[in-house]
Amino acid sequence: MLTKEEIECLDTNGYLGLGQLLTAQEVEQVNERIAELMRSEGENAGAELKDSKYIRHPKEEGADRLADLVNKGKVFDVFYTHPRVLAGIEAVLGQQYKLSSLNYRAAKPGMGLQKLHVDWKNTVVSGSYKVCNSIWLLDDFTENNGSTRIVPKTHKLDILPDDAMANPTEKHPDEIRIIAPAGSVFIFNSHVWHGGTTNQTAHDRRSIHSYFCTREQPQQIDQKKYITQETLSRIGERGRHILDV
Repeated sequence: MLTKEEIECLDTNGYLGLGQLLTAQEVEQVNERIAELMRSEGENAGAELKDSKYIRHPKEEGADRLADLVNKGKVFDVFYTHPRVLAGIEAVLGQQYKLSSLNYRAAKPGMGLQKLHVDWKNTVVSGSYKVCNSIWLLDDFTENNGSTRIVPKTHKLDILPDDAMANPTEKHPDEIRIIAPAGSVFIFNSHVWHGGTTNQTAHDRRSIHSYFCTREQPQQIDQKKYITQETLSRIGERGRHILDV
């Protein structure tokens, strides 16, 4: 599902753009469902994240959050089953991986800045990567609306941004931005330095993250705890394996 050149790019740079995997109509359907969930969950939006030991600030200031999208509609199934995405995850983590969480994040106007960080507690040894993410763009990502920044090749360093930079919220000289139209998908090795930027527009900047880990790890969202019978009956054997349920 990935070319040799794509796999080499992901290995070398720590990220890979897969192009637009969602049509404009599919993006609209997802955004409509997201809006419904934000209205219905209200102050409880993202509450499932409170159960996670791996997310320090589930109610991130300046960003809307939703969690456990696995169980909130068929429209979200593609986010953790698309074969090109799974091929990218496997290229980073090997064959023994599973979904850790499927969450929504929208940077609010004037907000969304994150320090450069990795999604693992320390650096890796001999390329034994533990986590890998995919970001699905539900809006066009631009220079001004809080697009994600990545510092290429930093997944291979033996130092973390907190130790290498006086202020990890500042711009890194080597960072690039994910700039692409809605419906696009990017895979990034979660050991690469990355973070959100400030949304300088008057509109939310929306995305969904399907986040994967190696199979021996606990998940951010315990899929066995939250899985519904409706989801189990819908996703088939392959989906159940990916969720580890």
